[in-house]
Amino acid sequence: MKRDLEGKVVVLTGGGRGIGASTTKLLTSAGATMAICDLDEASIRESGVFGRVVDVTDRAAFKAFLDEVEAELGPVDVLINNAGIMPLNRIEDETDRATHDIIGLNLMAVIYATKEMVTRMKKRGTGGQIINVSSAAGRIPIAGASTYVASKHAVSGFSNSLHIEFKADKTPIQISVVHPAMVHTELATGFRANKGPAKPVTPELVAEGILSAIRKPRPNIYVPRSLGPSVRSGALIPRRTGEWLNKVLGGERAALDALDDPQRKAYEERAAKSAPAVDKEFRD
Repeated sequence: MKRDLEGKVVVLTGGGRGIGASTTKLLTSAGATMAICDLDEASIRESGVFGRVVDVTDRAAFKAFLDEVEAELGPVDVLINNAGIMPLNRIEDETDRATHDIIGLNLMAVIYATKEMVTRMKKRGTGGQIINVSSAAGRIPIAGASTYVASKHAVSGFSNSLHIEFKADKTPIQISVVHPAMVHTELATGFRANKGPAKPVTPELVAEGILSAIRKPRPNIYVPRSLGPSVRSGALIPRRTGEWLNKVLGGERAALDALDDPQRKAYEERAAKSAPAVDKEFRD
């Protein structure tokens, strides 16, 4: 492993499990000084890096976390917005609390963290980088996960719009959005792999995609790489043809059939208990 990230301070949200844990391990081995936050205190301790329990939907708490990171480790070079949840349900069965949790953590927290980081980077005048973890669901529809898909579409649009904004203003901040296919983590419990090109990937492979975005910044990163061409070409075919292909390849019911999976229910219960208190007003 090249230690070409030596001296870079990287902040990662949702660093305790899954993609976050794998990314922390990989970037540390590449030389980065990592600072992570999560709601799971035990996983933070196990990470072996600078970490704090932080509700990222609480703007004041996240700002205080960044203040502590910069006081202890130095200015933040890279922010990775990774924290997220994926409750599944048919829309009429989704509680308002679940809707609020998904949008609050997957989208609003990303926007507020990005605003805070951009303010700091512009004030320093040295630039930096922001990487937002979206999903293949940020480009394609998934029945049974409509609100989750909405949040990831929004993260994708937000990130790509900022890319243009930074270019237009000649702001020296790089922004990327990572689109993984279904990842072998708790979030994917109950999903069956479809027959299409978006095969499930490991958290380690997503971590490699994030590392590649730091080494070679670009607006969109697909994991696996083959997902990119299929997403772009899929946008060009007629809708009815796309829906037919989705059905034939098994994507139409991928999430719907996971709704009754006993292990899926266990994840949903744990995610609900550990979700931030986003029913409160977002705080400035």
